[in-house]
Amino acid sequence: MQPLHLLRGSYSTPGIQQAQGLRTSGNLKTCEGVKDLGTVCGGGSPEGDVVAVDLDAMRVFGIDCGTEVTGFGVVESCDTGREPKLVLKAMGAIRLKKALSTAERLEQVFRELSKELERWQPDSVAIEEVFYSVNAKSALKLGQVRGVALLAAATQRLPVAEYAPLKIKSSVVGYGLAKKEQVQFMVARLLELKETPEPPDAADALALAICHIHTAQTLALQGVGR
Repeated sequence: MQPLHLLRGSYSTPGIQQAQGLRTSGNLKTCEGVKDLGTVCGGGSPEGDVVAVDLDAMRVFGIDCGTEVTGFGVVESCDTGREPKLVLKAMGAIRLKKALSTAERLEQVFRELSKELERWQPDSVAIEEVFYSVNAKSALKLGQVRGVALLAAATQRLPVAEYAPLKIKSSVVGYGLAKKEQVQFMVARLLELKETPEPPDAADALALAICHIHTAQTLALQGVGR
């Protein structure tokens, strides 16, 4: 088994400028319990050579749905340089106004997500799968926001990939039960950001986008190995 290098990031000043209204939490510091995920095991040829996998550039729009804040993040894979990279194009958060009715809040999510999707023209959308909650009322409200996000993507005829929280954390951190701080740290690491992305909702959306790109890499590698 030979190592297949993961796409690693590049800090893009024009892209990060789109994170308007977000605050950063200071310089990036080491997060305990997170290891460098620079390589993963891939299949090699019988002679032991590294298998090269050429992937087309991919732009993914990640959406982290929330009943109060819905985060979004745009990540693009780029292999024009010496090594393939992940490039941050944009991130942000939609803060729902408490004074609005449920219908008006859902309309706000749909309108603002649709605007960002039209602006960034992604190849696909990544969103978190439905998960079970002890609080049925909270689960219902979250399901409504998630449905609106799916509708925004479907309206623009964009393919949608859904991932379980365990899968997202495993793909980004290497540990399915990782804490939010660890996810933020690894997102910043993979995108080569100088600071951890804030708010956490935007970081989670970026993690979704990265997970989708890593999954595409894995599927491409498996296809070559067949």
